[in-house]
Amino acid sequence: MQQTTHEEKSSADASVGGARGSSGAWRRLAMAWAPTALFALFAVFVGADLVSDVADGASTAHVVVEGSLLALSLVGVVYMWRLLRSAQARALDLQRDLDGTRADLARWRAEAQDHLRGLGAAIDRQFERWGLTPAEREVALLLLKGLSLRDVAVVRATSERTVRQQSLAVYRKAGIAGRAELAAFFLEDLLLPGDAAEKRGKSAAV
Repeated sequence: MQQTTHEEKSSADASVGGARGSSGAWRRLAMAWAPTALFALFAVFVGADLVSDVADGASTAHVVVEGSLLALSLVGVVYMWRLLRSAQARALDLQRDLDGTRADLARWRAEAQDHLRGLGAAIDRQFERWGLTPAEREVALLLLKGLSLRDVAVVRATSERTVRQQSLAVYRKAGIAGRAELAAFFLEDLLLPGDAAEKRGKSAAV
């Protein structure tokens, strides 16, 4: 019952949000077309008055003035309409570019997640080749993340001396001199082609 209520509330919120977004879009559209509509309305009034004046036999000067006003109104309508259409075209292009950028970002994030998962699996395989114990694997992984020996000891709820001994065991089994070479080992694997990195990992395990 509570779940149904929550779903109904979410649906109602989404409907309200959609209605607000639609209302905002209509408001922006109305504001954008307002100047053009004013010019058009003015042109209609001037045109109607001009027709009425001609029918009533108004003077030539008066007709010329109102005709000029009508022409200017029509020019304003055309100008504002073209300006608005140009702005809408630019906005559409920007929206397409934004959508494309968002799609590229989503694709990059997905690819990055795949690469990170693959890197984690590769690190686990290399730790296995080195013959690290579960405790040594955890210490090595924390060192790769940049934690100090003291921080690793706090995370693992053990002494710093124990962590130091375990880190030395990791370096000895991996055949490296220290933390910098440990990080460089996997960084170079990221920069090497897949086959080369695999061969390098196997040669290091021998």
